[in-house]
Amino acid sequence: MATAPAQPGAAQPPVIAVVGPTGSGKSDLGVELALALDGEVINADAMQFYRGMDIGTAKISLAERKGVPHHLLDTLDVAQEASVSDFQAECRAAIAGIHARGRRAILVGGSGLYVRAALDILEFPGTDAAVRKRLEGEVEAAGLAVLQERLRDVDPVSAGRVSDARRVIRALEVFEITGRPFSSYMPTREYFQPAVQIGLDVDRELLRERLAARVHRMVDAGLLAEVERLDAAGLRQGRTASRALGYSQFLRVLDGDSDAAAAAEETIVATRQFARRQLTWFRADPRIHWIDWQDPGLLAKAVSLV
Repeated sequence: MATAPAQPGAAQPPVIAVVGPTGSGKSDLGVELALALDGEVINADAMQFYRGMDIGTAKISLAERKGVPHHLLDTLDVAQEASVSDFQAECRAAIAGIHARGRRAILVGGSGLYVRAALDILEFPGTDAAVRKRLEGEVEAAGLAVLQERLRDVDPVSAGRVSDARRVIRALEVFEITGRPFSSYMPTREYFQPAVQIGLDVDRELLRERLAARVHRMVDAGLLAEVERLDAAGLRQGRTASRALGYSQFLRVLDGDSDAAAAAEETIVATRQFARRQLTWFRADPRIHWIDWQDPGLLAKAVSLV
């Protein structure tokens, strides 16, 4: 059921996005859609950007990809920091390339902000290391409350949304370097280009059980050894990768502060909490078409939407 190559000047087909909580089967549906629609998959899971983070992120294997090209997997070393703005540029370039080949672009992932950065009109303000360093020094010298009060004066909307030092500093940094409140950069639900979002609607109790079983499979598959290898490669220095589910918990095992059984239970709890946050994020978007993850006609219904 392959699509015909796009003709010069023809309108491009919508980007297809498969979203939902971790463990809901997004990767498998993305592959099946790509096979049905002559598509290519673009990863939108922030932790799957990292080379070597395979077991703990449930990264889709080469065999599971069934020959479907996958983009933006294994693009970063663990010591590097993931950037939403960099992802936006790289993802849109990948979409343009896929469409230029007459194929369908299928975005797959549960990192909500990354999905929105790819699909929606979303502008990213710049950064200034000198301004940020000065603001960090002010927090150390005068305390966070002083900067929070300053933020209330210049950007009361952001002040009502952020409370931790990193985000307060970022909001003040943006105001200083752009003259605009950080809140003015918040996205609206307006697609950058035509898109169709498909959400996998889960049974929450069954998902809880599935996530627990998946963590135990990861441990049996060698998660601790993977964390140890990545620790030697700079995992602790990576501001993004070191916070990944499972990896932060099993780093404590390496440090002797926990054992594998406790780390697995902590990972299960953290993963379930993360899945709830993902559901809250995606449920807030009325544009998403939800399909039961266990529907025997899942693929046919997804294809009918696009």
